[in-house]
Amino acid sequence: MLELAVCAEMTFRDLPFTERVRRISELGFQVEIWDWTKHDIAALVATGASFSSMTGYIEGDLITEAGAQALLKTAEQSIKAAKQLSCPRLNLHGTGLGPGGLPVNPTTVVTGEMWLSAQRTLTRIAELGRRFDVVFCLENLNTEVDHPGVPFAKAADTLALIKAVDSPHLRLNLDLYHAQIGEGNLIELVRKALPYIGEIQVADVPGRCEPGTGEIYYPAVASALNQLGYRGVVAMEAWASGDDEAALRRFREAFTVHAAQPLESLESKERGHGLEQDRRIADASQSA
Repeated sequence: MLELAVCAEMTFRDLPFTERVRRISELGFQVEIWDWTKHDIAALVATGASFSSMTGYIEGDLITEAGAQALLKTAEQSIKAAKQLSCPRLNLHGTGLGPGGLPVNPTTVVTGEMWLSAQRTLTRIAELGRRFDVVFCLENLNTEVDHPGVPFAKAADTLALIKAVDSPHLRLNLDLYHAQIGEGNLIELVRKALPYIGEIQVADVPGRCEPGTGEIYYPAVASALNQLGYRGVVAMEAWASGDDEAALRRFREAFTVHAAQPLESLESKERGHGLEQDRRIADASQSA
């Protein structure tokens, strides 16, 4: 059975943050948060919520010595907050993200030396995770829409780094929204990455709303995860297209009801779904 989590930064945004966390928990989900320094940790603990993941650094990057030192220092500070929240996973990126998700230090060309620096930095991060019994997860992003200039953005890049470090305290946060934009072929990507996945995040494309609002056929992804034996966390890191509770119900249905169905039958439904979409597009074109 998959464990389901919801990002509190992106849902129930009309509520104060602590109330968002409480509401998500009341609906039976674990909670994901971003920058823990912006929140009252004691108040979050008092909600009784179960936290799935949080941002595992405040500043820094993987590719410069100064950036690595800042990343390691603030990762250790993040571990203290994670321990208070009993949060087992701490999220990382190739570089710190600023307003709008843009990289603090954008990189247009990733050199061989940058790859070596990233591997060294992540090896030190994994050792930090081992010492404090937490798991750091390196997240893939997309550079086409949301995060231009982030190094090691593709899932293939993050996976290569995680394999190179080869530590149970460094895993992949496989974000399927970002992967669909950057690479596609999601089920095969999940198969390749499965031994190294620490958590999976989902949203639909385009729009970054809940599953069922775009082009990704998440029931087939859920079925594949079930057949592959994945029993970890799937987190909805998505905006609600309308009512928040309705969005969470669609998310839960995609990853519970459909997960138990055979992949072959869902793939057949997906083809039918695609043909129906093509028909509607053709009808709209003729009407225009």
